[in-house]
Amino acid sequence: MLNIILCGAPGSGKGTQSELLVAQYGLKHLSTGDLLRNEIKEKTELGQIASGYISQGQLVPDQMIIDIIVKNIDEQPDDCKGFILDGFPRTVAQAEALESILNSRNKKSTVLIDLNVPDEELINRLLKRGESSGRADDNLETIKKRLDVYYSQTTPVAEYYKTLNKYAFVEGLGTIEEIFSRISSAIENNK
Repeated sequence: MLNIILCGAPGSGKGTQSELLVAQYGLKHLSTGDLLRNEIKEKTELGQIASGYISQGQLVPDQMIIDIIVKNIDEQPDDCKGFILDGFPRTVAQAEALESILNSRNKKSTVLIDLNVPDEELINRLLKRGESSGRADDNLETIKKRLDVYYSQTTPVAEYYKTLNKYAFVEGLGTIEEIFSRISSAIENNK
């Protein structure tokens, strides 16, 4: 089973690369952003709570995200080839919980792919996405808050996966195909 954690700041290309990984490896894509946006769209209790955090550029509390991820992992059929976690874990507490959950289900994480993109490029990508998609959280003030939160809370996750020898740095600049090639090489080197 191939279980990939795709990590990177907002705008680093996780969604785009996840689509290619799904096509290449037949994996299930679990995006916390998509799962949360669906909860918000459906106006569930969870969605209403999450909306308050997201609109302020803050992370949704760990336990709320962990519960969503566990539910989705457990819903996968037995013949599932693995999954891509996009946007999770975002804190060391989430990473430790994920590893514990996967181990208890006899499903191990394979590698954390760390997509690295300079801040200026991230901001440009997110502002363009906001113009085309209308996403409320893609404005300059919220983007800067999201990046600050990312660096303070998520960067330690990469350090955690380094200690597990499940970490791969991937340069996130270049064409979509070039970046995908780097990601695929990192996966093959960590199987």
